Amino acid sequence: MALPLDKMLDTLSARIIAAADELTDLDSAIGDADHGLNMKRGFEAVQAERASILAKPSGEALKAVGMMLVMKVGGASGPLYGTLFMTLGKELPDQPTLADMGRALNASVTALKARGKAEIGNKTMLDVLAPVAAHLESGTATFDSVRTLAAESAKATIPMKAIRGRASFLGERSIGHMDPGARSSEIMIAAVCDVLEGTS
Repeated sequence: MALPLDKMLDTLSARIIAAADELTDLDSAIGDADHGLNMKRGFEAVQAERASILAKPSGEALKAVGMMLVMKVGGASGPLYGTLFMTLGKELPDQPTLADMGRALNASVTALKARGKAEIGNKTMLDVLAPVAAHLESGTATFDSVRTLAAESAKATIPMKAIRGRASFLGERSIGHMDPGARSSEIMIAAVCDVLEGTS
């Protein structure tokens, strides 16, 4: 399927910007209370450069989004979400199937593990991205099943103890709170599903 990059960028940006307060609340419990604000700033910058980003081929456009997020988001999230989009830009074919998306997302998970020195189960964005990537690659995924898995995976970070990132400094006190990076990853995955399914 062709990627409707214009609608995808607009929907991703709108959803993340709208969720800024929620993400900040989550991050205030176990982090620096800046995740929502940082992500909002990053996607506002993406929107400001929308025309020049969309003038590029899809792979280069995704890499440009990644570079923008690295520069504008700041904190730990900027390099991580930048790595996600830059790897997707490198790995996604122009007309990807859901399985292609799974392979590209799996490549991103590998890159994120290297960048963040994190593993699945450490209470990070990987706890959403990795299971979704595996599900997409399995060939049995539907948009509904992907959305459901992303939501369940984000919720599954609540009882986890943080091992990586700022939240790890809290030790046992990190238990009982959803990881903000897992939630922002869930929001992005749902947005992409909605656009591709034509329900956004």
